[in-house]
Amino acid sequence: MPERVSKIAIIGAGSVGATIAYASMIRGVAKQLALYDISRDKVNAEVLDLNHGLQFVPMATLEGSDDIGVCAGADVIVITAGAKQKPGQTRMELAGANVELCRTLVPKLLSVAPNALLLVVTNPVDVLTYVVQKLSGLPSKRVFGSGTVLDSSRFRFLIARQLNVAVQNVHAFIAGEHGDSELPLWSSATVGGVPLLQWSAPGHAKLTEEDRTHIFDNVRNAAYHIIRGKGATNYAIGLATAQILEAVLYDEQRVLPVSSRLDGYLGISDVCMSVPSIVNRTGVETALEIPMSESEREGLRRSADTIRHAIRTLGF
Repeated sequence: MPERVSKIAIIGAGSVGATIAYASMIRGVAKQLALYDISRDKVNAEVLDLNHGLQFVPMATLEGSDDIGVCAGADVIVITAGAKQKPGQTRMELAGANVELCRTLVPKLLSVAPNALLLVVTNPVDVLTYVVQKLSGLPSKRVFGSGTVLDSSRFRFLIARQLNVAVQNVHAFIAGEHGDSELPLWSSATVGGVPLLQWSAPGHAKLTEEDRTHIFDNVRNAAYHIIRGKGATNYAIGLATAQILEAVLYDEQRVLPVSSRLDGYLGISDVCMSVPSIVNRTGVETALEIPMSESEREGLRRSADTIRHAIRTLGF
């Protein structure tokens, strides 16, 4: 029997969608990639440019169209389409327009790919993940968002740079909203197996309270700085999404802080937000109740209230 070929469909050929396709090609995530956008000229141009680089990456096929049928049979559909965040604009301020887009988009996607997992990247990602799950009627494990995977990467990078260690040896999570109410989980962070709050290595810094405040401020405001400078974030979210796709399609059982609907998690229910979760071929298998301080638990509950308020305001 020939090996089954996995297919990724990406909705939106803007800077984020095109970069996710590019990152997925380079990493060889799937053998089939499809890009959908309502702008025929835009999607055709992006696909042509990407196809011209096929010689230099693992073999795959890439197609694009302004016809939703290009997504037929996809294993995972990545939703990046939506209004673009403007300089100074919060992610929550994008909610209304992008919810309306999802109302028309989700039924069309399920009509051509009824068995797909839905991975939401469009902001505000936690609100839209909840909305897409409700509109789709799919089990919550099959609908999830990129959440704070990128925020956690920013967090680890800044910690590693401050301590002068390899970022691959830093394990730390940003949890809650992918946005202004997110919070750092300092109490569970480790460097090379050493609890971060106990870190003390000769020749390497030890984080002070001021360092921790500075690091988290930079994490939380990173997107605003990037958007102000070049109009959009795309490279890091492209790589982050490619890693999520690998976790799914390769059934990696990887622990990632994706956004999914929580029900009874540390007293939090009926809201989508990010906590460390096991991700595999079925989607989000389970959210992990990792050790947290009481202040972190309270911060998580406040973040949940922020997201839930936005969801209710939109009528869901």
